[in-house]
Amino acid sequence: MEKIKIGITHGDINGIGNELIIKTLRDNRINDICIPIVYGSPKVLAYHRKAINIDNFSLQSINSAAQANPKNGNIINCLDDNIRVELGKSTEEAGTGSYLPLKQAVKDLKEGLIDVLVTAPINKHNIKEAGFNFPGHTEYLANEFDIRDFLMLLVSDKIRVGVVTGHIPIKDVAQNITKEKILNKLKVLNQTLQVDFGIRKPRIAVLGLNPHAGDNDLLGKEETEIIKPAINEANDLDIMAVGPYPADGLFGSELCFKFDAILAMYHDQGLAPFKAIAFDEGVNYTAGLPIVRTSPDHGTAYEIAGQGIANIQSFRNAIYLAIDIFKKRRANLELLKNSLEKSDELNHLLTGKDEDISLNEVDD
Repeated sequence: MEKIKIGITHGDINGIGNELIIKTLRDNRINDICIPIVYGSPKVLAYHRKAINIDNFSLQSINSAAQANPKNGNIINCLDDNIRVELGKSTEEAGTGSYLPLKQAVKDLKEGLIDVLVTAPINKHNIKEAGFNFPGHTEYLANEFDIRDFLMLLVSDKIRVGVVTGHIPIKDVAQNITKEKILNKLKVLNQTLQVDFGIRKPRIAVLGLNPHAGDNDLLGKEETEIIKPAINEANDLDIMAVGPYPADGLFGSELCFKFDAILAMYHDQGLAPFKAIAFDEGVNYTAGLPIVRTSPDHGTAYEIAGQGIANIQSFRNAIYLAIDIFKKRRANLELLKNSLEKSDELNHLLTGKDEDISLNEVDD
């Protein structure tokens, strides 16, 4: 079986993205399980390599992902060689340096030249100056693949947390919490837990919006008027969703580890406790897309850029998770194909006619 081609975007050139890539890919065992293809700049990579004082590391420069060396790490130059690295600073050049590799990697992903995408951290301000008009990677990828229902899911061995609303101001959260949106997120979450994580009957905890989950309508009615009806409809669809739970009570007890995933109402309600539990190892996964994309659960870390002290565990886990999910999806597709083939054979035996089913319809 061919090794999985992993496209890796280097993120903000003034942050820790290139350090994460160098320190992760210098372990040659990575090449045993995948073919890494970095979208970035050999010059920028060399700058960071020297800054963190690592000598024995190199990637093979290629012009296209189709040329990737299966036995070595590869890099595609997406930037002008005159681009300037200014460690720890947010600059317009850094925004361009983040956006161009991402655009190229997504293009290759659409064309099937790479199998999965792992993105190093970007700075949402400077990449916007380069023409990136999205709150983050999640929304950009959903737009690129024309997907309306998607989910930002934070993943670790201990806990998984998704959010109903993502990168929006806190003052806009309540008006963006609707029964339909919660139900759609629960559908995506349940599906990804089954298909991407191999959980046959997922158990999902749903958080309330207000303190104490509204405290019987004393602190808000969203729980009884919006969230609970969404949970009931999800149950009717055979989704095992439970709640709404008070966020502080759930995360403050062992109960949060008893569920396969937790659906929070807004960004910090879910991500703050997640990162308190699993910051060094967590992975950000975009569920609901036709492709697999992961990233570390942290930012550019300008304050430690170029110092050689960045923790690679989250980034490395992002690579492992992308590989694992891709393999699970491929295995599910093979099972579906085999099931259709057996159905076709059975129909032929019973009727003497071929079932009019094209396997190409499922090989999407």
